[in-house]
Amino acid sequence: MIAPIAIADPDDPRIADYRGVRERDLVGREGRFVAEGLVVLEKLVAAGRHPLRSVLAAEHRVAAVAERLAGLAAEVPVYAASQGVMDAIVGFPIHRGVLGIGERAEPAAEALLDALPAKALVVALQGIANHDNMGGLFRNAAAFGADAVLVGADCCDPLYRKAIRVSVGAALTTPFARTESDLVELLAGRGFEVLALTPGGTERLAELTAAPRQAALFGAEGPGLPEAVLARCRTVRIPMAGGFDSLNVATTSGIVLNRLAELRGAA
Repeated sequence: MIAPIAIADPDDPRIADYRGVRERDLVGREGRFVAEGLVVLEKLVAAGRHPLRSVLAAEHRVAAVAERLAGLAAEVPVYAASQGVMDAIVGFPIHRGVLGIGERAEPAAEALLDALPAKALVVALQGIANHDNMGGLFRNAAAFGADAVLVGADCCDPLYRKAIRVSVGAALTTPFARTESDLVELLAGRGFEVLALTPGGTERLAELTAAPRQAALFGAEGPGLPEAVLARCRTVRIPMAGGFDSLNVATTSGIVLNRLAELRGAA
């Protein structure tokens, strides 16, 4: 049974990690992150990829926390506060009423790729700077069974609070690694066929065939992937109506990963 620890003072040092959430989002948490909402926390606990250090819940949400987080380790403290005190702690009205502090535990990119099976699908991201898109990309990766996500150093953080929320917790359950290495070189060196998505791709998405190891590489909206990167990949396009040549990158990933998942199923 969860025995909540009552918090009456927003300045209580025990909940320092939750203080001024939005301001801390900007400067980082030294290896920790905020998970927002009961659904996200439930996935964090179930996946076990990143340790959960504590939970802060509004008093009226404690019963739901006890029910949904039955697998929570006994040593993880659950703090309970009135809605007003909780709002004062985090710095804004927190309508979901449940937050958790997780600790980052990401593998090295090389180790992540080396542990994948002989048949694998990887999502690779370069220059993704929007947290909504990052969350959407992880959500689609999980939905279509990608084995891992490789995140370039020029991307925003998948464990940023908003990215986690938009991903509906997929950023906490899908194996991923950040790397400063060249993505194409890293993947090709491990036998992956790298498919670069671009409006000017030489092949239509529908023309793709299955391969044991495939990686779908997505770049930022607007500039897209650099020509030097495209030159080393198999370039793929999604045909669109005349006069329109771009899709939101998260939308693109859903279309592409659905096709690759179909190919894997037929292989």
